[in-house]
Order: sequence, then C-alpha cells, then structure tokens
Amino acid sequence: MTKPDLTNDDSKVTRYRAELRAVGRNQRLAGFALVILGAVAVWAGVYAGPAGPAVQYVGYAALAFGWALMLAAIFLRTRYHRRRMREDL
Repeated sequence: MTKPDLTNDDSKVTRYRAELRAVGRNQRLAGFALVILGAVAVWAGVYAGPAGPAVQYVGYAALAFGWALMLAAIFLRTRYHRRRMREDL
C-alpha cells in the first residue's frame, strides 16, 4: 500500500479520514459501551442495597476495561497512520 496522496483534493482527504476512523472502530465502540455501563453501575451501586459494593466494583472494573479498550484503539489507529505515512505496510 502506498502513502496516501493528501494534496489539494478534499475527496482524497475525506476518504483517508474515513479509512482511519475504521481502524479500531470495534474496540472504540465496545470501550465506549463499557464506560457508559460502568458509570451506570457505579451510580446504581448506591441504590442497590446490600449488593451495592459488588455492583460498584463491577462498575469500576467495566470503567477500567472500557478506557483500556479505547486507549488501545487510539494506539492502533496512531500506529496505522504512522506506518501508512512511511509506506511500511
């Protein structure tokens, strides 16, 4: 694969941006969903009665794993972009 031609053509830039957005998309979406669910679990743990601490621990774990997934997706996308700019695929 060659280095993308990003000079003076908005359609090529748009296509390359769409290509970059596709890299790590599943990890980002799963991470975002886990962050949302974790936040809801931490909030709901206050109202869960005796199971509250367990629900909050699960929520914190989901938050941590969700953020880790999102950071991994950012790392994958950055690495892909650097390799693509070097023509190293």
